[in-house]
Amino acid sequence: MAIPDFQSIMVPLLQAHLDGQEHRNRELVAALAEQFGLSEEEQRAMLPSGRGKLFANRVGWAKTHVMQAGLLASPARAISVITPLGREVLERHPERIDLSVLKHFPAYRAFRAGAEFNGDEQSQTTGSTDTPQEAIDKAYIAARANIEAELLRRIAESPPAFLEQVVVDLVVKMGYGGSHRDAGEALGKSGDGGVDGIIKEDPLGLDAIYLQAKRWDGIVGRPEIQKFAGALQGQRSRKGIFITTSSFSREALEYVKLIDTRIILIDGPRLAALMFDHGIGVATESVYEVKRIDSDYFSDI
Repeated sequence: MAIPDFQSIMVPLLQAHLDGQEHRNRELVAALAEQFGLSEEEQRAMLPSGRGKLFANRVGWAKTHVMQAGLLASPARAISVITPLGREVLERHPERIDLSVLKHFPAYRAFRAGAEFNGDEQSQTTGSTDTPQEAIDKAYIAARANIEAELLRRIAESPPAFLEQVVVDLVVKMGYGGSHRDAGEALGKSGDGGVDGIIKEDPLGLDAIYLQAKRWDGIVGRPEIQKFAGALQGQRSRKGIFITTSSFSREALEYVKLIDTRIILIDGPRLAALMFDHGIGVATESVYEVKRIDSDYFSDI
């Protein structure tokens, strides 16, 4: 089955506490995963950001909301027990407990007081399945995708030599190529024997990487990669990077897996992602800190 949204987890979460015992977070996640019949793959599914498991995150948010309403209590760090109010609410709402139920409790209204509560109440009670963390992650990924697409568009509209500057800035930022001057001189040479340039793999220049950087409109096929591999052999090199603003054919991708020479293929989307990650062609507009409760702070209370 599909991974349940965090509101659908609230009733099973409370039911798991009906034995009156203390329950640890990790045990609850495992028990609920089994109850919902989640596969191992579903249990391993990550948040859009990749910073945590999706189901465990949803269990955590479900627990946060019912606890703020007073349905669960936490006598110690990462441990929860059901309260008398929790038993009462579960008896009144055995089928479903969601934010529309929790908002009737003063403690929960205090927790969600003000504009934040009024602004997102409807979205979270009328069909939204995302936790706040998921919503932030998805918004970030969408914004990033738009910026990466714009980076490729800007490169396509720039003179062909501009791609060389992008590559110089990128390899230096990633720790290759030495200085900007070294990398610029190395890559600035015209293609000699099918190679656009040579950069240092390490600061001392103990090893070298050969580069081919091309702004293509169509798909780069196996013949072009074979030419590059032949150029590397002519230079007695076993390492190369082929960068294009377009994409590679399936045959080209399979070919580099079969040869002894180590060739890394970087297509347009990967180039844009690397530029984004290393701050090439982008500037920071806003920085937001996403914080969580520090359980250690309250553990001795």
